[in-house]
Amino acid sequence: MTPVSRETEVRLDRYLALLREWQAKTNLVAPSTLPHLWTRHVADSLQLLALAPTAKTWLDLGSGGGFPGVVLACALAETPGAVVHLIERNAKKAAFLREAIRVTNAPGRVHFSDIKDIVDRLDDPVDCVTARALAPLHQLIGFAEPVVRRGAKALFLKGQDVEAELTEATKYWNITPHLHASRTGGQGWIVELDHIERRR
Repeated sequence: MTPVSRETEVRLDRYLALLREWQAKTNLVAPSTLPHLWTRHVADSLQLLALAPTAKTWLDLGSGGGFPGVVLACALAETPGAVVHLIERNAKKAAFLREAIRVTNAPGRVHFSDIKDIVDRLDDPVDCVTARALAPLHQLIGFAEPVVRRGAKALFLKGQDVEAELTEATKYWNITPHLHASRTGGQGWIVELDHIERRR
C-alpha cells in the first residue's frame, strides 16, 4: 500500500522477526493480529509518511510494540538527519524498542519515561507527533499540545469511534481536525491537527 525501498523492507523484516520472538514473553500486539502484521500494523504506520512528507524529527507517544514509531524510523533510515523519538514508560516494552532500533539500525531514540516528562524537556524541534492505540483523543491532544504549539503537526491513528472521540475532545480543546480515512481499510482514521488551544 505504501511502496518502500528494498533496504527499508529488509529493516522491517528484521523488526517483525524480533517482534514475533518477543511476543512470546511480552504482549506487544494483540495475538489475533500476528498473522496480519504487514497490513494491520506496518502499512497502517507507513501511511503517515504521506501526510508529513518533509518531516524529519518525529515524536511517537507511548510507542509500545513500535507502531508507528519503529516503522517510521525504518522508513526514514536513508533520510539524512531524520530521527524518531519513541516514548515508552513500560520497562519491558522500552527494552524491546531499544533492541528493535539496534537490529534495524534505524534512526530512533528510546526514552524510558512518562510522556509529560519528555514532551516538556525535548530540545529538538519536532516536526510531527504521533500516537496509536494509546489513549482517548482528548488526552492525546493534551500530551501533544506543547510540541504542536512549537510548530509540530499531530497525526493520531484512531478507530471507528473517532467522531465520538472528537466530540469529547472539543469540550476541552479548540481544534480544527482534518480526518483521513485509513488506507488499510476497516474503519480506521487518521486525525491531523496543526493547531491546538485549550478551551477557556
